[in-house]
Amino acid sequence: MTKIPEYRKIYSELKREIKRGTYSPGMFLPTETELENMFGVSRTTIRKAISLLVLEGFISVQQGRGTEVQEVSTSQRLNQITSFSETLSQKGYIVTTRGFYLEHIPAPAFVREALGLEKDCTVHHLQRVQCADGRPICIMENYISAHIIPDFEIRNSNFVSLYELLEHEYNLVLREAVERITAIGASFTESQILLVPSGTPLLFSKRITYCDKGPFEYVINKVLAEQYEYAIHLSGRA
Repeated sequence: MTKIPEYRKIYSELKREIKRGTYSPGMFLPTETELENMFGVSRTTIRKAISLLVLEGFISVQQGRGTEVQEVSTSQRLNQITSFSETLSQKGYIVTTRGFYLEHIPAPAFVREALGLEKDCTVHHLQRVQCADGRPICIMENYISAHIIPDFEIRNSNFVSLYELLEHEYNLVLREAVERITAIGASFTESQILLVPSGTPLLFSKRITYCDKGPFEYVINKVLAEQYEYAIHLSGRA
């Protein structure tokens, strides 16, 4: 496995503690000096880790006060990178994966185009059904670039959040994403998987996700529209 920079390890550890509630909204992280001693690294390394957390909206630097943990919205904000399962968990649902299938395949043409891959490139193709409180609610397909994450595998059959897995196991830093959302009616196969009548409204989204090495993931989600919503947060005018 590729050697992970120290600042990414610290970034992942602090982010994990914020999500667990060790550092709740309104609290301040330890000072830079304290973090240096905790992790045994330089101040430059600490600041690089902090800057990533600021970029993702988990903390803000208050001049003269310290680094404050921010409230994370429970709606899926379209100006932040969050996953389907993370959003449902924040809303209080018990999220589970009803089976998954992972295969290593040549990148389909539409994935090569989306991720800018060469013709002979391969991807990790992950298919799964996500459930909320035991009810199937989303059919998910992820295509992950094998060039950027060559050794991707899922060791825990009970995993739920792909993004958490990528951050914690591979210390991947998510930079940005472009998502397109339309409405479709459930096909016969989709209706059988989601246990709804054919034609039931679904939210159909396609996302390209970027890390610091460029686009690495193409995602297709089909979600029961009556059970899920996206929230667009707008601020000011150009």
